[in-house]
Amino acid sequence: MMLGLVLAVIAGSLVSLQNIFNSKVNERAGSWATTTLVLGMGFLASLTFGLIFEGKEMFNLHNTQPWYWFSGLIGVGVVICMVQGMKLLSPTYAIAIVLTSQLGFALLWDSLGWLGLDKVPFTISKLVGVLVIVGGIYVFKLGGGEKQRAS
Repeated sequence: MMLGLVLAVIAGSLVSLQNIFNSKVNERAGSWATTTLVLGMGFLASLTFGLIFEGKEMFNLHNTQPWYWFSGLIGVGVVICMVQGMKLLSPTYAIAIVLTSQLGFALLWDSLGWLGLDKVPFTISKLVGVLVIVGGIYVFKLGGGEKQRAS
C-alpha cells in the first residue's frame, strides 16, 4: 500500500509539472502544436522504454477490447482542455478543478461498474469527500476576494 501511495504522489507531482510545461509551450506555439509535441514526445519515450524493458512483448495486447486502444485520442482532449483551462483560469485553479472532476467521475464509474470496472458500492461518505474538495476549491479561489479587490 505504501508504494502505491508514493507512486500516486509522484504521479500527481508529474502531472502538475507537465501541465505547467505544457502551458509555457502553449504560450509560444499554440494548443495544437503543444498537443502534438507533448503526445509525440510521449509516444517516442514510451516506445523506446517499452522496447528496452519489454521488447516485442509490449505489442501483445492480450485480447484487449479494441475501443480501449483509442485512449490516446482522449489524451488529445486532455492536453487541449488543460492548456486552455490553465490559460483562462490559472494553473492552480484549473488543476484543482481537473482533479476534482477526475475524482467525481471515478466515483461515478466505480459506483456504476462502467467501462469494465468492478462495481464499488457508493456511499454518502465518498460523496461528502468529493463535496469537501469542491468546497475547498471554492474557499481557495473565492475566499479572500475582498482583500484582493481592495489592493
